[in-house]
Amino acid sequence: MRIRVAQPDDAPAVVALRAVVHPYLVRGVESTRKMLAEPPPEEGWAAFVAEVDAQVVGWVSAQCASWTSTPDFGDISTLHVHPEHRRRGVGTALLTAATDHLRPLGIRRVRATALPDALPFARRHGYEPSREVRYSALDLSTAPALPELPPGVRMLPIADLDPRLLYEADVASAADEPSDVPVDTISYESWQYDVWDNLGLDKASSTAVEVDGRIVAFSLVKRDGDRMWSDFTGSIPAYRGRGLARLAKTAALHQAAADGVRIAYTSNDEANGPMLAINTRLGYRPEASQWTCLADLT
Repeated sequence: MRIRVAQPDDAPAVVALRAVVHPYLVRGVESTRKMLAEPPPEEGWAAFVAEVDAQVVGWVSAQCASWTSTPDFGDISTLHVHPEHRRRGVGTALLTAATDHLRPLGIRRVRATALPDALPFARRHGYEPSREVRYSALDLSTAPALPELPPGVRMLPIADLDPRLLYEADVASAADEPSDVPVDTISYESWQYDVWDNLGLDKASSTAVEVDGRIVAFSLVKRDGDRMWSDFTGSIPAYRGRGLARLAKTAALHQAAADGVRIAYTSNDEANGPMLAINTRLGYRPEASQWTCLADLT
């Protein structure tokens, strides 16, 4: 086994590995390749793969959490190890590479994610479970009906928007999302990289809701072939309780299905009751769960 920095040409192998370990996560080859070739700006981002006999059997990425005001906080993405190569030190080696990358950047507290059966591994490495995240799936072979618009409400694909208007709505919606740390310092450059310029973003299916001349709710679709990920659905606080987030998500799912998507995936913090209720009403079924886990780097 060897651990090395991930390269753009690793993208097909990384996506194939993800399909085995986390089939409900949606990020295509070209989107992954671009992320490796052009890493996120100003986030101290790095990715590593584990190889056995020249085959990629593990993956992890790590970055400074520039989207939160919490100081010295870092994020380690979902660590992937192929089931046939577990309990051989691959996960430990990848986690070590990620934390060794973060320490010189001044990170003192870090968040990672773990499947329920990986929690003993997390605890052995000093990570304590914090929040449970539910992953859900929706069969789009029968598309949700296109909802009627209430008076004064307009829906439009985000392709028709000035991206800064969507950014402002996204930031306002995310500020009080259930999380280990507040999501309250997202720069436009970081958002543009992660959302607007993402090669997987389906700007025709992603839907925004306009009321009183402003964008007040939206639902973003990231797509890989006939699979999609509801990247974020939200509404700004002053317009909540009016069904606008559900309206946006229903319309986005309807359009994605019309364009050939057959299954939709999403995730929600188990404390996010309103969004879980929307997904249940739309017909999503639980697919898997993970835990965010927190550790201090010493």
